[in-house]
Amino acid sequence: MVKIKKRKLSEAEIPTSSMADISFLLLLFFLVSTVIDVDTGIGLVLPEYIPPEQQEFVPISKDRLAAVLINENGDVLLNNQIIAIPQIAKTLKPRIEEKINLPSNKKLVVSVKTDRKTNYNLYIQALDQIKDAYFQVREEYARSRFGKKLVDLDERSEEMKEIKEKIPIIISIAEPETVKK
Repeated sequence: MVKIKKRKLSEAEIPTSSMADISFLLLLFFLVSTVIDVDTGIGLVLPEYIPPEQQEFVPISKDRLAAVLINENGDVLLNNQIIAIPQIAKTLKPRIEEKINLPSNKKLVVSVKTDRKTNYNLYIQALDQIKDAYFQVREEYARSRFGKKLVDLDERSEEMKEIKEKIPIIISIAEPETVKK
């Protein structure tokens, strides 16, 4: 009897020749489509540079100025009185409210001055409290005057323009003094 050889069937294989291409394309897709949040820093509008010989120094009356001083030890002074950082907004709020109906050259100016070795976190917390005081006053004004929350107003509306005119956020960041030895 004749023996017939059976052919062995090759096993099914998944082709891997293009696997590297596919993994590279997936990697590239996820790198391009991933959003990385990089909004760090302080959102301030800085004035344009004016040479020192052209700068004008305008004296500000004491009743118009709120001086916030932060030293290197972390002590915070508001008008030469020691204050805790969370109390800054509560203390500034009545002073901002009393100047709402005054002309723009009579509004409250908050001056923030630090030492060169001041903890940056304390500085940011103090700035946040100062801005919070202004936003609280703006919120109350919007509710009493227009019957709406501040966030419900359109940024370009006449109502918002009035609020910004009546309660401008005026924060002066003073240069730290150089230490003379």
